[in-house]
Amino acid sequence: MNKNELEQQLRDACGKEPASCTNEELYTGLLTIVQNMARNKEANTGKKKLYYVSAEFLIGKLLSNNMINLGIYDEVKELLAGYGKSLSAVEEVEPEPSLGNGGLGRLAACFLDSIATLGLNGDGVGLNYHFGLFKQYFKDNKQDEQPNPWIENPSWLTKTDVTYQIPYKNFTLTSRMYDIEVTGYNNRTNKLHLFDVETVDESLVKEGIDFDKTEIEKNLTLFLYPDDSDRAGQVLRIYQQYFMVSNGARLILKEAQEKGSNLYDLPDYAVIQINDTHPTMIIPELIRLLTTEHGMEMDDAIEIVSKTCAYTNHTILAEALETWPMDYFKETVPQLIPIMEVLDDKVRRKFDDPSVYIIDKEDRVHMAHIDIHYGFSVNGVAALHTDILKETELNNFYAIYPEKFNNKTNGITFRRWLLHCNPELSSFITSLIGDGYKKDAMELEKLDCKEIKEDKELLEKLLQIKDGKKAELAGYLKNTQNLELNPASIFDIQIKRLHEYKRQQMNALYLVHKYLEIKGGKKPKTPITAIFGAKAAPAYTIAKDIIHMILCLQQIIDNDPEVSPYLNVVMVSNYNVTLAEKLIPACDISEQISLASKEASGTGNMKFMLNGAVTLGTDDGANVEIHRLVGDDNIYIFGDSSETVIKRYKAKNYCPKDYYDKDPAIKEAVDFIIGDEMMAVGCRENLENLYHELLTKDWFMTFPDFAAYCDEKETAYRDYENRMEWAKKMIVNISKAGFFSSDRTIEEYNRDIWKLN
Repeated sequence: MNKNELEQQLRDACGKEPASCTNEELYTGLLTIVQNMARNKEANTGKKKLYYVSAEFLIGKLLSNNMINLGIYDEVKELLAGYGKSLSAVEEVEPEPSLGNGGLGRLAACFLDSIATLGLNGDGVGLNYHFGLFKQYFKDNKQDEQPNPWIENPSWLTKTDVTYQIPYKNFTLTSRMYDIEVTGYNNRTNKLHLFDVETVDESLVKEGIDFDKTEIEKNLTLFLYPDDSDRAGQVLRIYQQYFMVSNGARLILKEAQEKGSNLYDLPDYAVIQINDTHPTMIIPELIRLLTTEHGMEMDDAIEIVSKTCAYTNHTILAEALETWPMDYFKETVPQLIPIMEVLDDKVRRKFDDPSVYIIDKEDRVHMAHIDIHYGFSVNGVAALHTDILKETELNNFYAIYPEKFNNKTNGITFRRWLLHCNPELSSFITSLIGDGYKKDAMELEKLDCKEIKEDKELLEKLLQIKDGKKAELAGYLKNTQNLELNPASIFDIQIKRLHEYKRQQMNALYLVHKYLEIKGGKKPKTPITAIFGAKAAPAYTIAKDIIHMILCLQQIIDNDPEVSPYLNVVMVSNYNVTLAEKLIPACDISEQISLASKEASGTGNMKFMLNGAVTLGTDDGANVEIHRLVGDDNIYIFGDSSETVIKRYKAKNYCPKDYYDKDPAIKEAVDFIIGDEMMAVGCRENLENLYHELLTKDWFMTFPDFAAYCDEKETAYRDYENRMEWAKKMIVNISKAGFFSSDRTIEEYNRDIWKLN
């Protein structure tokens, strides 16, 4: 589209001259143009179709990403500038969809982008949450949760005519499907199908995020992952998950039949990727629909569904592999119970091993076991993760089905995480190697050459780009959250879901250690800004206590003129994709410090390296592959190996108090949590709770890695002082990030699992 055509379309969409439009009006006009362009590229070609079913799709703001994929971003930016308008100001108008939380949801969003970019026939299937997880505020140095509404008019959501009657034990709900266009880069448009219930009532939410969990007709699509600390919340999860999969199953069968399937050949027309265990009920629900509504014999239905469904495992944590009491299904969807009992019986007839049964002796249903027995593929999401699944966590299943297990290392949509959020770096890369990397990320390898790494002028330019992004972030956080950042400091960033295994608590203990060092006169050469961004699940008490500790530490340092010139701690509120797009390009040191063997993959680590940050981390998840690609000199690895950790868990001989008693630095940092300074600004109950948790449990082994973490971090800070050598590390990291393109991941899924036409 040329500039004149674009200008006329904008004029038509806005209903007046763009120069006189507000940013809100320009956003609405551009949304209309982008949706129309996207719809013109829709296609449902190919006999076989992928359905990517996921509880989360953390898609982020869509306007600029879609304009990049449609090839009009630069033209629109230039056009608006001609009117004295700023595209970034227009972007700020757009609400971020509240449809996901962490890496699981962001991965699903990246995958949809790459599926469309590669021209594959595949759509997403999920739920249309009105308030998302929650909007995070800080009050009295604690997390405060509020609803996060995002659905406006106009919206990226398109209401469709597709509705289904979804049966529960005591009532039936009428669903409605809404679509969001998913644009591929210079390719087709696919869809994200989101199901909603028309009787949802947003006024049900009274105080914070509390609501009546029993009024299912009114609450079903209000929140992502409603608080499941009580029975009502757990039962609500079942209602939600069944609503998602029953709608998805009906849509899949309908579309297959419309293309000519007789349903006995369903695997030729459809493949279903089950993203984690939340959509597991699609297996028994499809079997139920095939037998009760389409007249199929049970054995035939089971065989057909087993050839249609594939499962992605995203966790090594046993508590994250969902199990539900059979009573919950009796209360909500009793129609599935006979199916699940048949599936369990078939397993019991084949295998005399209770560890692989679907229904255990306590009458609990193991969702992952359904996926593994009755799907044709089981994949992990990083090389180490898949090895651990095969060797330990799912070894009993691997022994039965070795042919089902495969690895698909996660990836990211590098166009969003480079072209969109760091155009300065993207332009710099293009000037050096051309723009082929925008389609084929492996071309970034061209950066790893002597001519570039030895060119002082180029290295200085790279450092200037980083400095510019740091200044941008400082300005943005000052304007939006009234946070003060020193752009001349080292930006050391840990942004991810708050969970003990990700070990934000270890980072916080280091910062206490650093604070005390500075108080003792040992000052860093370059000031340090430690930035956190994380939400803790509302019922996850210790995670919220860790947030409290970080916020208390932030306040103490802010008010200490002796320390604050050298060290700052900043926790951004309501961390989301929009903030990530600002934080990641500004990062110097990327904190990826999960306990080895516990992080399935991570994808933040990939986004950081793509933007020239250097990883400080354990050999865990995809860090292992990053380490292999960039080499020892361009990453900072510390801590116990996954083998050591697994052995320690097995031996059950870890005692945190032993480390506390032997290491004065650990003792000093841990004691600080309940010391006078913290108590003066914090809550005794929360701080003592965290203190006792660390001393008596420390389930994710902060203490054994603490000394090595401190040492490696100090090494990274020292190395940072040699700016030319640091710039070379940045170049190597950027050049090796191409492997982590989600385009590569999706090519592998399609080659090995989906086999789309």
